[in-house]
Amino acid sequence: MTEIASLFLGASDKPVTLALKYANRHGLISGATGTGKTVTLQIMAEAFSRAGVPVFVADVKGDLSGIAAEGADKAFLTKRADTIGLDDYGPEAMPTTFWDLHGKKGHPIRATITEMGPLLLSQLMDLNDTQEGVLTLAFRVADEEGLPLLDLKDLRALLVHIGERRKELSLTYGNVSPASVAAIQRRLLQLEDQGAAKFFGEPKLDLSDFLRTTPDGRGIVNILAADKLMMTPKLYATFLLWLLSELFEELPEIGDPEKPVLVFFFDEAHLLFDDAPKALLERIEQVVRLIRSKGVGVYFATQNPMDVPDSVSSQLANRVQHALRAFTPKERRVVKTAAETFRANPAFDAVEVITQLGVGEALVSTLLKKGVPSVVERTLIRPPSSRLGPLKRAERLAIMGDSPMADKYDDAVDRDSAYEILADRAEEAAREAEEAEERAAREKERARRRSSSTRSRRSTGTRRRSRRMSSAEKATNQAIRTGTRTLVRELVRGLLGGLTRRR
Repeated sequence: MTEIASLFLGASDKPVTLALKYANRHGLISGATGTGKTVTLQIMAEAFSRAGVPVFVADVKGDLSGIAAEGADKAFLTKRADTIGLDDYGPEAMPTTFWDLHGKKGHPIRATITEMGPLLLSQLMDLNDTQEGVLTLAFRVADEEGLPLLDLKDLRALLVHIGERRKELSLTYGNVSPASVAAIQRRLLQLEDQGAAKFFGEPKLDLSDFLRTTPDGRGIVNILAADKLMMTPKLYATFLLWLLSELFEELPEIGDPEKPVLVFFFDEAHLLFDDAPKALLERIEQVVRLIRSKGVGVYFATQNPMDVPDSVSSQLANRVQHALRAFTPKERRVVKTAAETFRANPAFDAVEVITQLGVGEALVSTLLKKGVPSVVERTLIRPPSSRLGPLKRAERLAIMGDSPMADKYDDAVDRDSAYEILADRAEEAAREAEEAEERAAREKERARRRSSSTRSRRSTGTRRRSRRMSSAEKATNQAIRTGTRTLVRELVRGLLGGLTRRR
């Protein structure tokens, strides 16, 4: 495979390129609906793949799936290629792997509850500070007691456990409110209704599977089917932020490589920042600022460039600005702000041109040698070599069936974790309680029998004593017997004596 130093994006009066060496300095693709953002994203993903750089992109509308098939020979595409001097233009399919949190249009992507962490989960469930504190406590207890948190039922069982021990835990960690525990449980039910139960679990995603290349050296284009996921914007934004955070934590520091190890496209970027709390914005800013040293380039795509906070936007060095509308004072301010982010070109007024750009045109500025931004150029974006529009269902399923990821991720695994451990503990506690109750019942029965035996002996003793004579009775009887014997002796003596005397 021929080494590629830069990506051809289009042309003005000269070729407009993006140097691979500076592609990890992040970028922004913005413009109103229907101005060509999706096609720009598609041609950039193609170019990175040809250069041997793996790509991850969220496919919000389903149109990007066509990158896996060769493009049709259409006159307007060929004309555009001729206009910008793209001599080697032709149809080409990119190596593609499809992913889907719901497991319908791609291989399932899963993460464990532990990996997500309390901060992102709190954002996902829209918890207040008190509820977030209880959730953080739950993670601490799980860590200290060896309770793996893999899926939603693990977290639900742990919260029940926390509620049962709340008095004990409150002494150590502060008040654990039953109302907060109940509120978190209700939010978990809402997550389940949104399909999050399929996301949390195992086998969890191995990030190295996003960094694959083909035997001929092309980067794999990983497409996340996000059309259904967009119906739950909190889950969409939290998932992509989690993915960025995992990449940041797991990839090694490599400084500024000759080309990125991965390029990450975040479509509908405003969903990440809308109503985000300060702590989460700080986390996003930190990840975007530092992840480039891991060789990862992050490109945000959005309709309004103002959707991206200044703290993040200032780090987006490579910019593609499609047409914006300026019908209201607010929209005119947006246009002016967008124009001011570019290094001015004396050949035209960027503020005026932004509202005049046609479909497939854009103002483009990229980094040149030593990281200096180029002068903004009014650019005709090159046509894609892959198909414009989505794949047919049968085509997608065929690609999924041939993917090596099918055997690895399609079947869920449910190993013993917090739910099973706590259930075993509860069963053991119930068995011990039952045994204790049986012992208590047996002891009570023995005590009852002993008490009954004692009462029986006492009753018998009373009856026996009632048949015996008292001391007075004994004395009386003895006196009677003594008197009787005396009388008999006297009578006998008298009789004998009388007889004796008569002799």
